Amino acid sequence: MIRIGILGAAKIAPKAVIAPAARREDCAVVCVAARDGEKAKAYAGEHGIPEWEASYEALIARRDIDLIYNALPPHRHMDLTIAALEAGKAVLCEKPFAMNAREARAMTEAAARTGRPLVEAFHYRFHPMFDEILRQVNEGAIGKLCAIRSEFSVAIKYRPGELRHDPALGGGALMDLGCYALHWARTVAGSEPDVKSAAVKFSEHGVDLVTDANLEFAGGVKAKVRTSMMPGQRFKALLALQGTEGVLVARNPLHPSLGNSITLRRGLSIKRYSVEGQTTYDHQLAHMIDVMKTNAPPLTGGADAVANMALINAVYAAAGVARPA
Repeated sequence: MIRIGILGAAKIAPKAVIAPAARREDCAVVCVAARDGEKAKAYAGEHGIPEWEASYEALIARRDIDLIYNALPPHRHMDLTIAALEAGKAVLCEKPFAMNAREARAMTEAAARTGRPLVEAFHYRFHPMFDEILRQVNEGAIGKLCAIRSEFSVAIKYRPGELRHDPALGGGALMDLGCYALHWARTVAGSEPDVKSAAVKFSEHGVDLVTDANLEFAGGVKAKVRTSMMPGQRFKALLALQGTEGVLVARNPLHPSLGNSITLRRGLSIKRYSVEGQTTYDHQLAHMIDVMKTNAPPLTGGADAVANMALINAVYAAAGVARPA
């Protein structure tokens, strides 16, 4: 039985870990920690978690926990993830992995040093839909890949305390949403791009509400990446791939279980279908447990996580945004 502890009384944890764990017999959420003991106690009671801690450090120090889910904002990913790894725990760390590539590198070095698994929670990557996208591309369904268009956008309303609108916590459209769109493009291209240009639209609170980037991958594969959390922005999760012999359009690779489609066009032939599966979070937890139990190679984390943070850094830099690298 894998015993799970959650760092943070987070809104994402019930669907990301608590519900998927409840559907399994080989793991259980046993404790949650928050900075406020009363908040942790209330959260534990609401979600049926048997124990709680009034500090993150107390949860990390517990000997009855095997896996820690770091659901905190990005500014607490590096220190607490490293502390958990050094305490002998495996870690599933929320995206974006860190505040910058330097922090991401320190985290992956700690995982290598301690020999403990560290996986980035890019939940979409574990669903069969993305495996199907990669299969079609790798088997030449659209010929040689030429161009990529990738976008994840959704309105995120400002309110006091909203982490996505606070730069000190790791907020911003590119960090919170665009990290997915960049990861989709990188995963399909199978290489690391050069950033040719980028532009951002800032809010009065100092975060990017919109970021556009033009990238170029190995072999001259061009990519346009867009992310927006502007008020009124409609949900859009789209990955479009142009090849020498056709086009693949994937709609909602983010949450395929809520409805998805893959459209393949080759000449006059059009094929449209969807890919079945559980929620992305069910697949993510299954993968995490597989990594822990069988030493299966993790699909995210490690060099991939560092590279994605380095690309976020590079996009910001190309847009003239100064931030730690």
